[in-house]
Amino acid sequence: MSEPLRFRNARGEWVAVESVPAARLKNEPATVIDRVVAGGAVAITRHDKPRAVLVSYEDFRELAAAREASLGALSQEFDRLLEGMQAPGSRKATTAAFESPGDGIGRNAVKAARPRLQVAAKRVARRARKAGGRR
Repeated sequence: MSEPLRFRNARGEWVAVESVPAARLKNEPATVIDRVVAGGAVAITRHDKPRAVLVSYEDFRELAAAREASLGALSQEFDRLLEGMQAPGSRKATTAAFESPGDGIGRNAVKAARPRLQVAAKRVARRARKAGGRR
């Protein structure tokens, strides 16, 4: 059996999500809505499978605000990265990359990656030596 649904409501409380068949929502909408308004959430099921969730307007606003905040943060991160790419050094490197022939880009990528690979290889060898000494 699957674990019951739970979520944190607008007041920060963990709330169990009660399951209600779609037929009951159709026949007793006021009862179901009253449960939602009282601080819970209700999963609407069809053939014993959750199909939708009703939450209070307050909880919906909190969820929407949380989503908007993350989009705002992503937008700020994008702007910061874009600004960094437009710095004189980055602009020069981007121009050089676009003007170089295809095989030159590959050669330069390998050249740039080589020091990182060497550092990673040394780290793996060091760990292997330490692990060998513990046995």
